[in-house]
Amino acid sequence: MKIKRALLSVSDKTGIVEFAKALHDLGVELVSTGGTMKAIKEAGIPVTYVSEITGFPEIMDGRVKTLNPYVHGGILAIRDNPAHQAAMKEHNITGIDLVAVNLYPFRQTVAKPDVTLEDAVENIDIGGPAMIRAAAKNFHYVTVVVNPERYQEIIAQLKTSGEVEFKNRMALAQEAYSHTGSYDAYISRYLSAQLGQGLFPETVHMVYEKAQDLRYGENPHQSAAFYREQYYSGPGVASAKQLNGKELSFNNIVDVEAAYALVTEFKEPAAAIIKHTNPCGTGIGATLAEAYNKAYQADPVSAFGGIIALNRDVDKETAERISELFAEVVIAPAFSQGALDILTQKKNVRLLAAALPQPDNSRLDVKSVAGGVLLQQADMTTAPRSDMKVITKRQPTGAEWEQLLFAWKVVKHVKSNAIVIANDNKTLGVGAGQMNRVGAAGIALAQAGEQAKGAVLASDAFFPFADTVKAAIDAGITAIIQPGGSVNDEDSIKAADEKGIAMVFTGMRHFKH
Repeated sequence: MKIKRALLSVSDKTGIVEFAKALHDLGVELVSTGGTMKAIKEAGIPVTYVSEITGFPEIMDGRVKTLNPYVHGGILAIRDNPAHQAAMKEHNITGIDLVAVNLYPFRQTVAKPDVTLEDAVENIDIGGPAMIRAAAKNFHYVTVVVNPERYQEIIAQLKTSGEVEFKNRMALAQEAYSHTGSYDAYISRYLSAQLGQGLFPETVHMVYEKAQDLRYGENPHQSAAFYREQYYSGPGVASAKQLNGKELSFNNIVDVEAAYALVTEFKEPAAAIIKHTNPCGTGIGATLAEAYNKAYQADPVSAFGGIIALNRDVDKETAERISELFAEVVIAPAFSQGALDILTQKKNVRLLAAALPQPDNSRLDVKSVAGGVLLQQADMTTAPRSDMKVITKRQPTGAEWEQLLFAWKVVKHVKSNAIVIANDNKTLGVGAGQMNRVGAAGIALAQAGEQAKGAVLASDAFFPFADTVKAAIDAGITAIIQPGGSVNDEDSIKAADEKGIAMVFTGMRHFKH
């Protein structure tokens, strides 16, 4: 369809003057409103004020200006429908062939810490969405553009063929509906929060935009893509900057998220090496290099091809030690130039720089099922020591307390059933994802071997029987931390007391499925 007349009315004025000039140079008549018209007019480009079209002034502080048959009739008319053409002629309505509109900055407004409900409501656009939806509905004849990044390609098409092709008009319509849909979603979420509906209102709107297509999913026969929460710029994996290496895979992203979540538990320099979302090694130390060494030494075999997460900027010494291992991804808040010089020598290793995520009790975990999703508050809480109870006759020593708290933070990030053996601020054995807890303990204790003597054990959930406690005692474990809450707790406590080991109840479970 040849574009003879365009209506321009935008909140984001990026590139609008250049777009208007290019349209004018192509012989397109321009119609505009308010601030957009002022910007175009000041640039010396001829433009018609929308009130001259409607015969009615903007009223109610601009709330009513484009909601008019002379505007919407011009947008919605089916060009090859005789009845529509007759109505246009009878009522003196001229067609509008291009609509460039984007909306009041509602999301930016409500992001301000001091925003009032009145300010938020005034930034709910009415006429804009109406024009966008009308133009998008009539994409057979009308070009709608909501994204300033599209201006140049539209002008290029007009210069080449004199029109925007049908397929492109349909694509622009789809983008327009996504634009108004996400806009409404943000309004709904804001009003839900104002009403105190909490994390789980009756209807949930989640808005994500594609960050990248992925080569495949968990397996080569599965297709996949990575979507980022729209406009998200906060800390964490979604906003990470890739500094080196191949494109991230589906599994890389899942594992990186698990690894970074673990190291953020620690205030001390910490390192974790992840395989299949489980930590094969975790360590903390006085320096980042020391922490990494501990994580690596915990399980050098499993560390090969793992994901490395660090909670401090990577220095040259740490980078030198990492470079000795084949790793898929290294993620940290930043990398020194010396570290980059070393690690970028391996062209395939993916280096990600991302601010450390902070505990956020409003964050939701999403799990899909056929026909729906499960939402839950993310597990961002760890029981403080003040809430923990020693339920055995023997109290943990100071050194044991330090290791128990370390192991407790780690076991939270291991798939259930989960057991972690630790000492000297590093993991010695990890039993993950087993069907019974004694089986998880058996794996962790076997991995720890002789190092289990004098070490501590953490369990993500209570012991249903005393068998795990007895196995731990036989291996030389001296202290245990677990949530408690089993009907058979007394059996576990009795077994611990008989051998003089300490046991702590946290009162908080950390299942991870």
